[in-house]
Amino acid sequence: MATKFLSPKLLTALSLSPFTRLLNSASTASIAAVSPLNFDETPEPAAAEKQLTSLDESITTTTTTTLDLYDHQKLFSSVSTSKLLRSSATLGLASNERFVDFGTWVMNSRLMETSFVRDVILKTVKHTFFQHFCAGETTEEAADCLRRIHDGGFRGMLVYAVEHTDDNAGCDRNLEGFIRSVEFAKSLPPSSVSFVIAKITAICPIGLLRRVSDLLRWQYKDPSFNLPWKLNTLPIFSDSSALYHTLQKPAPLSPQEELDLQLAHQRLLRLCQKCVQDNVSLTIDAEDTSIQPAIDYFTYSSAIMYNRDDKPIVYGTIQAYLKDAGERLFMATKTAESLGFPMGFKLVRGAYLSSESRLASLLGYDSPIHNSIQETHACYNDCASFMLERIAAGYDAVVLATHNIESGQLAASKACDLGIPKGNQKLEFAQLYGMSEALSFGLRDAGFQVSKYLPYGPVDMVMPYLLRRAEENRGLLSTPSLDRVLMGNELKRRLKKLQFAKSEMASSPSSIKP
Repeated sequence: MATKFLSPKLLTALSLSPFTRLLNSASTASIAAVSPLNFDETPEPAAAEKQLTSLDESITTTTTTTLDLYDHQKLFSSVSTSKLLRSSATLGLASNERFVDFGTWVMNSRLMETSFVRDVILKTVKHTFFQHFCAGETTEEAADCLRRIHDGGFRGMLVYAVEHTDDNAGCDRNLEGFIRSVEFAKSLPPSSVSFVIAKITAICPIGLLRRVSDLLRWQYKDPSFNLPWKLNTLPIFSDSSALYHTLQKPAPLSPQEELDLQLAHQRLLRLCQKCVQDNVSLTIDAEDTSIQPAIDYFTYSSAIMYNRDDKPIVYGTIQAYLKDAGERLFMATKTAESLGFPMGFKLVRGAYLSSESRLASLLGYDSPIHNSIQETHACYNDCASFMLERIAAGYDAVVLATHNIESGQLAASKACDLGIPKGNQKLEFAQLYGMSEALSFGLRDAGFQVSKYLPYGPVDMVMPYLLRRAEENRGLLSTPSLDRVLMGNELKRRLKKLQFAKSEMASSPSSIKP
């Protein structure tokens, strides 16, 4: 039976937290200066360099703990010069909107149907963007990558990068891939893997996810609408959730669809059981709002079964660029608390901006995404504050996945103010592999647990992930722009040091022939 949960009026606690007041006291300029996964603005590298001092000063005046993000020699001390050069070049290409637009067009064009052209393109991608943003094609390559970052003080979030499957046979194959990821994680050095990441679209046919989402939305509109297959779950919608995807009463699931749903649920339960057995946490990634209700349903129903004692095994994902994110997070955590089990969440900004806005506009509805970058910033920071306060009170767990310097600074300060130990297993910061290196290094150097999101698999399988990175990073995020500036400064420093050393050798008496 559908249950109508708390009124939004009860959610004012989110807007009254000290963290929100702290955010509101920060300068608007500093917030606009560091955008998350690209929404509105595209600062140039020169502008990013000019912002370094002013941003640092702004953050210092509004937080009690400041991360050291600008000492490029210290931040990149463990990075080889060759890798710095490759990274700087790759991020430079990613900053060129025309190049990204052309590359995205090629990858989605019929050119990819020509085997020769496809092979050339995939090889080019493999030695550039794939190498920069992904951990490798095989588990062996991913293991080498993970060991390298672990030696550098980071943990890894293992992502077998398969998604969007249409049939049960493909779902079964993908499940075996996820099971191998858990076994792989168990075989690596202790504490080097923080999470295994899975997508529900890889273990449940996407058409069925759309059908289940339609049915869940209709039940929220009409609580008398019966769903006989529905398991216990946490709140999936709030009063501000987007429901325009389902405008007519959907037909019930057919017997075959119910069987397919049961098979999909059994796949997820098998994966959860493996994670419990090997003591590896599992995070379910979020996707677009057309299928997210079904993804949340799968996530929450399995969390109810497997999140026990004080440690969540199953984590969901909240996308803070959605207008209903704060309400849904509040209701899910409070309901889990009332049911007596802990809930874990990965908090992100979101990765489907263009498609979400395009679909809403096509259907004649407002976008489910916040109207401005500042609203998205505020929502993310409010949600982060809310989860940090819950951790300090002994509840739940959170992964703060952000590329935004302001958010990283504020969350680090909030955690310290609340007295959350930096080694607390319930708090993890995270960034994508190959991105926001300055923020990752700064958080690591401050003593926090930091993970890098490590997708791996054959290049063609990982392509959807890379295309989303291209879409998110059109013109380059400001944080990687900061990375480019810092990398450039460090490369200049190393070049000057090399030139100085050569000059010293040339001018030393021992180098002068008699």
